[in-house]
Amino acid sequence: MVGLKVYADRMSQPSRAVILFCKLNRIEFEEIKVDLTKRQQLSPEYKEINPMVQVPAIVDGRFKLFESHAILIYLACVFPGVADHWYPADLTRRAKIHSVLDWHHSNLRRGAVTFMINTTLGAALGIPMNPQAAAEAEKLLSSSLSKIESFWLKGNGKFLLGSLQPSIADLSLVCEVMQLELLDEKEKIRILGPYKKVQQWIESTKNATMPYFEEVHAILFKVKENLQKQRSNEMKVPSLSKL
Repeated sequence: MVGLKVYADRMSQPSRAVILFCKLNRIEFEEIKVDLTKRQQLSPEYKEINPMVQVPAIVDGRFKLFESHAILIYLACVFPGVADHWYPADLTRRAKIHSVLDWHHSNLRRGAVTFMINTTLGAALGIPMNPQAAAEAEKLLSSSLSKIESFWLKGNGKFLLGSLQPSIADLSLVCEVMQLELLDEKEKIRILGPYKKVQQWIESTKNATMPYFEEVHAILFKVKENLQKQRSNEMKVPSLSKL
């Protein structure tokens, strides 16, 4: 029997990071879907696992853990065979990874999540969209992308902190940025276009984590396709003024 259970919804950026890490490191796990659109995270059964009612969460034997960064660190430390570059034994390099992860939650994640909910995903989640919140979130998102471009990608390496190989920080942040794929193409280019190093980092991380990157993000591309069809159909509907 597989001891590790991963409770996740692949539409969730942190869920994808944890699943991707497990697949890359040949960690056997049972993936249990917690459908956010159906509010399954609010069920009494799931609250026993994660009282914060968010995904992802893991159960490893009797041990329960939530918060994706904590989960990634736990998996890297507990399971044998995980390459050192994901979460280095060297404490100074490890501390630098922690600095990226701590920055992520209050900057890139806060900007990206709020922006996407108030521009694209709110309707699917039953959340009213707020244009003012979207505008403020876009400022934080753009500022965060600028910081990645000018600071976290500083150095000769292809990955965060100038590294030559990806770490858990790269997985966590790239899965966050990939959520922007749900925007229409013009909007995505407007947001990401100015950040050439960020775009190259995304490609480098994709290439370093194939074939699992595409597999884990397949749901995102499917939703993107559905959104494109929906937008196309809306454009075909004549306005009342033309009737």
